[in-house]
Amino acid sequence: MSYSIYLAGQIHDNWREQLKQKAAEKNLDITFYGPQEDHGLSDDIGENILGEQSNNLYRDDAASSINNFRTEMMMNQADAVIALFGESYKQWNTAMDAGIAIGLNKPLILIRPESLIHPLKELSNRANVTVETIDQAIEVLVYTLKS
Repeated sequence: MSYSIYLAGQIHDNWREQLKQKAAEKNLDITFYGPQEDHGLSDDIGENILGEQSNNLYRDDAASSINNFRTEMMMNQADAVIALFGESYKQWNTAMDAGIAIGLNKPLILIRPESLIHPLKELSNRANVTVETIDQAIEVLVYTLKS
């Protein structure tokens, strides 16, 4: 059986590549989706399409509307969502995407370190599964996909 999974979370490091590599090592038949990982393109896309905006508020608004459109399309295609919260970056987009997954009734695996147990307790309670590492998330997928 083949699955599609949306990988929600910050785009500043290679956690997605790590997860995809581990899934490939386990021979999991999964297509992965995610946000635009080219940060510059993600920030510039509104002006690239709609033209120069008058200030940063409108520039960010134009880009976010297109990024939100992309996220919604891909998340709607996905069978499940994995949302990773890390230590290093602000996690507003991750929280928003996890909330959208819950609202769409998409099965959700939440990855968060022990240090974020308290700030993410409500979100963790709404996720289907909460783990602390990418390896644990992969093992959930292995179990789920096992015949």
